[in-house]
Amino acid sequence: MLNNEYYTQDQHGPYEFYALGDFLLESGETLKNAQLAYAMHGELNEAKDNAILFTIMFSGTSKNMEHYIGPGKALDPDKYCIILPNQLGGGLSTSPHNIDGAQAMAGFPIVSIGDDVVAQHQLLTEYFGIQELQLVTGWSMGAQQTYEWAIRYPDMVKRAAPIAGTAKCTSHDSLYVDVFSEALKSDSEWNKGNYADPYACGDGLKRLAHVFALMGFCPEFYKQEQWKRIGFDSMQEMLSEFWEAWFQPMDPNSLLTQAKKWQEGDSSRHTGGDLVKALSGIKAKTYVIAFEDDMFVPVEDCKFEQHLISNSELKVIPSFMGHFAMLGLLNEDFKLIDSLFGALLSCDVS
Repeated sequence: MLNNEYYTQDQHGPYEFYALGDFLLESGETLKNAQLAYAMHGELNEAKDNAILFTIMFSGTSKNMEHYIGPGKALDPDKYCIILPNQLGGGLSTSPHNIDGAQAMAGFPIVSIGDDVVAQHQLLTEYFGIQELQLVTGWSMGAQQTYEWAIRYPDMVKRAAPIAGTAKCTSHDSLYVDVFSEALKSDSEWNKGNYADPYACGDGLKRLAHVFALMGFCPEFYKQEQWKRIGFDSMQEMLSEFWEAWFQPMDPNSLLTQAKKWQEGDSSRHTGGDLVKALSGIKAKTYVIAFEDDMFVPVEDCKFEQHLISNSELKVIPSFMGHFAMLGLLNEDFKLIDSLFGALLSCDVS
């Protein structure tokens, strides 16, 4: 076990733990003494029918999406109970650096998007007694979880908003995952995932950060020097104080666990590999939200899947921030995303 001070209540709290126990994974392996970290805002009503599930993206935690929650916002904790479950392997929940024994570090088992969703379902139904979700949403890998929820539990999900993500990882994204994973593992201290210090792989994390910088914002962002709008005086300052600062405190094995999950994400497994059948089985009123000039998940990829969902609409948000518009660093991006949450929650699904 490595003591990485980044994954703490001070950095990402407050959050709670739900004990999953020995949790059977889709791979057939059992994750020992598994715990699911989650944050919650608002309270369940007596009928337990005011719950919203907000799933978490690659490298992020529940803390990174909490700016969308608050009084006067669409995700209002005075009206809804908003639950944000952190990914298995994502740093706060049971992960390679915080588990003992043979499953620690490089021995951590393969975890799937489906495993996350089953764990979340167990939390909601067995611990909270929730049988109905007013909305399931999430960005990027959170969108993968959103699709998994809507396909696996169609009668439970009333509304769905997958944001800049797909139900099945595309070949383009799979290649991208390979590239940034190899950049990370190129660090001389990597040692096949058995590094001895939690901050040993700084060079590899820096390389990974630069790959994300290349693809995370669109070319026009750089051409127009849009970094000035998010508080940086130069491109180099943005690279070091935004991208590198984001990734360098993180655990490499945790990032690679999530990367493998991203790459193998495919909700059509429930229908024998038939994506058309999987998506056509979604009952939720669905907004498929895409970001214009997203170089991770282009609008066309979102549109392709949206057309297969009967009660759905495609919503495209223009932004120089590309895939990372979801961070809401530009006020106009935040307002548009918040307004879409509000519009979807106002849709009659009775």
